[in-house]
Amino acid sequence: MEYDEKLARFRQAHLNPFNKQLGSRQHEQRAAEEAPDTTSEESPPEPPAGEPEFHCTERVMDLGLAEDHFSRPVGLFLASDVQQLQQAIEECKQLILELPEHSEQQKDAVVRLIHLRLKLQELKDPNEDEPNIRVLLEHRFYKEKSKSVKQTCDKCNTIIWGLIQTWYTCTGCYYRCHSKCLNLISKPCVRSKVSHQAEYELNICPEAGLDSQDYRCAECRAPISLRGVPSEARQCDYTGQYYCSHCHWNDLAIIPARVVHNWDFEPRKVSRCSLRYLALMMSRPVLRLREINPLLFNYVEELVEIRKLRQDILLMKPYFITIANAKVFPVL
Repeated sequence: MEYDEKLARFRQAHLNPFNKQLGSRQHEQRAAEEAPDTTSEESPPEPPAGEPEFHCTERVMDLGLAEDHFSRPVGLFLASDVQQLQQAIEECKQLILELPEHSEQQKDAVVRLIHLRLKLQELKDPNEDEPNIRVLLEHRFYKEKSKSVKQTCDKCNTIIWGLIQTWYTCTGCYYRCHSKCLNLISKPCVRSKVSHQAEYELNICPEAGLDSQDYRCAECRAPISLRGVPSEARQCDYTGQYYCSHCHWNDLAIIPARVVHNWDFEPRKVSRCSLRYLALMMSRPVLRLREINPLLFNYVEELVEIRKLRQDILLMKPYFITIANAKVFPVL
C-alpha cells in the first residue's frame, strides 16, 4: 500500500505539469494529515528492500515546455503594406551583394528575397494595374496563372519567373512575354498573316544581303553585323533575312521550299517569327505540287501512291453521297 501511494503521488506531481501548484498543495495537505502530532523531527522511514525509491521534487518533468515554440524566428520580417516590403526587398538585394559568393548566408538571403517577393505579389491587387486581357498589334494576350512552368520571354530573351513575375501569352501565335515587355512589342500577330495571306515562301533562302536591311534586324530594327558588334546577324533560312540574337534563337524547322523542290526535310535555322508562322501553317493544305513541281512525282513513290488514293476517293464520292447518313457523318 505504501508503494501504491508513492506511485500515485509521483504521477500526480510529474505527469500533470499544468496543475503543478494544485498537486503540490494536495501533497502538502496529505503530508500534514499523515504526520504525527509530536514536534520532534523524525527521519522518514526507509523503503523496504527491493522497492524503488521515488523523490517528489518541485522540478516538473521535461515535456518540451521549456522550448520556445511561439516566438518569432530570427530574421523574420513582417510587413503590412507594399512600401515596407519594397524597402525590405531592396535591403535584401544589397545584403546579397555584400555577402561572400556561394556562401550559406548568401543562399539564405536569396531564399528570404524570394519569400519577400511572393508576399509582395500577394499584397498587390492583380486587377489594379495588370488586366487579364490585353490586345496589342492584333495580339490577344491572356494573363497566365501557372506558377511552376518555366518559360522564356520572346521579347527580351530572358527567363520568366512565374512565381514572382506576371506574364502573358497570345492565344493566336503563342507569343510569350513579361508584362513589362508588352509595350515594347513591334511585330504584329502571325495569326493575322495566316488568316489573310496563307501562302509559303517557295524560293529557297531568298537572301538579299545585309546592306539591303541597312545593317539592322528585320524585325526589331536593332543594329547588327556579321562580326557580332554590336549584335550578331543571324540568317533565317525561310525568309533569307537577317535578325538579331533576340529575334533569332537558332530554332530549327523544316523549310517548305526545300521540300517542294529538293524533297529535303532537314531542319534549318529560322527566326522566332518564321517558326511560329510555319507552325500555324502546318495543317493548311495550300501547296499544289502538280503545279509547283510536277516532276517530283517521277522520283517519289509515296507521292504517286497518295495521288492514286485521292483519285479513288473522288470516284467513290457519288456513292458516299447516296448514303442516308452521309450528312450526319461528314466523311468527305
